[in-house]
Amino acid sequence: MFKLTKRAVEGLAVEAKEYLVWDRDMRGFGLRVYPSGKKTYLVQYRVGRRTRRITIGQHGVLTAEEARTRAKQLLGDVARGSDPSAERQAKRRAPTVAGLCDRFLEEYVDQHCKPTTARDYHSVIRRFIRPKLGPIPIAEVTRADVVAFHHGLRETPYQANRAAAMLSKLFNLAEDWGLRQPGSNPARRIKKFREEEKKRYLSDAEQIRLGEVLAEALEDGAETVYVVSALLLLIYTGCRLSEILTLCWDYVTSHHLELPDSKTGRRRIPLPREAYDILMDLPRQPGNPYVILGESETGPLNNLQKPWRRIRKAAGLEDVRIHDLRHTYASVAMKDGIDPFTLKEIMGHKNLTTTLRYAHLADDAVQRAAGSIAARLARAVRKDVRVTPLRAVQ
Repeated sequence: MFKLTKRAVEGLAVEAKEYLVWDRDMRGFGLRVYPSGKKTYLVQYRVGRRTRRITIGQHGVLTAEEARTRAKQLLGDVARGSDPSAERQAKRRAPTVAGLCDRFLEEYVDQHCKPTTARDYHSVIRRFIRPKLGPIPIAEVTRADVVAFHHGLRETPYQANRAAAMLSKLFNLAEDWGLRQPGSNPARRIKKFREEEKKRYLSDAEQIRLGEVLAEALEDGAETVYVVSALLLLIYTGCRLSEILTLCWDYVTSHHLELPDSKTGRRRIPLPREAYDILMDLPRQPGNPYVILGESETGPLNNLQKPWRRIRKAAGLEDVRIHDLRHTYASVAMKDGIDPFTLKEIMGHKNLTTTLRYAHLADDAVQRAAGSIAARLARAVRKDVRVTPLRAVQ
C-alpha cells in the first residue's frame, strides 16, 4: 500500500486480470488497473451492511491530486449520511422529458382534455418538446434550458408561448408525481413574446357583400343549404365553428341552443329569431341527429373550410377566416353598447379578459355615454355655479 501519486500510478504494472490498489493516506480511495492499461480512480465506502464503490474518473483525464480532492468530497458526503453511488444510479434511471410527455398524454391529456385541446398538446409535444428536450432527465432540466427552448421558437411567437405554457404544466405535474422537487418548475414565469392579435372584423359594407354572395350561392346551387345556413348561424349567434357543426336537433329549443359540451364546458346560447328561423327551414334527415348535414347519412358536415374559401373569394374577402365571423359578432355587440359582462356570457368566454380584447371597439359608445352623463350633471350644477376666470383672480 502506498500513496497514490502521478509517479506511483503510472508505475503500476498491467496484468492479465484487473486489480485494485488502495491509497495509504485516505481510507476508501483507490485505483483500478485494467488489462487494457486503463486506470480509473474510485471510492469505496459502506452504507449499513452494504459496501459500495463509485468511479471518480480515469487517470490522465484526472490527475491523482484532482481525484484525491474529489474522493475527499465524496467520503465527506458519506459521513454526512449521503449515498453517492445510489444517487448516481437513480439519476441514470431517472425518467426523461420524453417519458414525462408520454405519461402526461396518457394520464392527464387523454383523461381530462377535450379532443381539440388534446390534438394541440400531441402536436406541440411531437413537433417541439420531444426533439429539443426529450432526452434530458426530468430533474436536470434547468430554467436556462427552458429559456433557450422558448427563444429558439421566437420566429413563431404564438407557438413559442403555448409551448412554454405547456412545459410549465408538464413540470407542475412532474412535481405532483414526485419526479421533481416541489417549487422547482423551471418553466414558471417565462416572459412571453409579444403576439400580434389576428382579429379581423367585417365592415358594414363587407357584411352586405357577404350576404349577397351567400344568397347567390344558395339560389344557383353553388353551395348547399347546409353550408349557407351554417355560415349564417355563425354570423347571427357568434358561435364557434365546432359548436355549429356538431349541433344536434336535441340541443335546439325555441330560445336557446343547449350544448351539453363545448370548449368551455356546458353552454346555453341565446337563439335569436333570425337564427331560429334558419334552423326551422332546414331539411332533416331521418336517423341523423345533426343539424348541419354533409355527405354522411349519419354524421354532420365535417369540412366548412373548402366552401368558405369559395365564398370569401367571390365576396372579395380572401383574408377573412371563418373565426373572424365570431370576431365580427363581438365587434358589433360592443359597438351597439352591449356591456362586457353580458357579452362574455353570450360568447361563452372563460374569463372577462378575453371579452375585454374587444373593448376598444366600444369607444364611440363610451364617448357618447360619457357626454350624456356630463351633460346631465352640468344641467344640475351650472345654474348655481359661476366660475371666475383664472386671470381675474388676485
